[in-house]
Amino acid sequence: QVQLMESGGGLVQAGGSLRLSCAAPGSGIRLTSMGWYRQAPGKERELVAILVGRSSTNYVDSVKGRFTISRDYAKNSVYLQMNNLKSEDTAVYYCNARGYYFSDTLDAWGQGTLVTVSS
Repeated sequence: QVQLMESGGGLVQAGGSLRLSCAAPGSGIRLTSMGWYRQAPGKERELVAILVGRSSTNYVDSVKGRFTISRDYAKNSVYLQMNNLKSEDTAVYYCNARGYYFSDTLDAWGQGTLVTVSS
């Protein structure tokens, strides 16, 4: 029943920047990965960026060079720095965390934060 807490979405002009934040509060959590997904209207949810372990990252090709994922491991938090935003980045962004909650496996999601990029 781990609930991720997201923030940072909003309205921004094309070329601007936003920083999304997400945290998994509570004890007994050991995370193996944290990442960001997004879903635009009428489209499937897609993986935007993921950080596995301490250093393995993957980005969808459309955001490479513009977005950066990072973590605060002590806080079980993940961030997505989004620069040079484009209209195609408009979507609801969802945080995801995988790992372990005490002895159980964990696959937790945030409620989503809306990013709107105006042209």
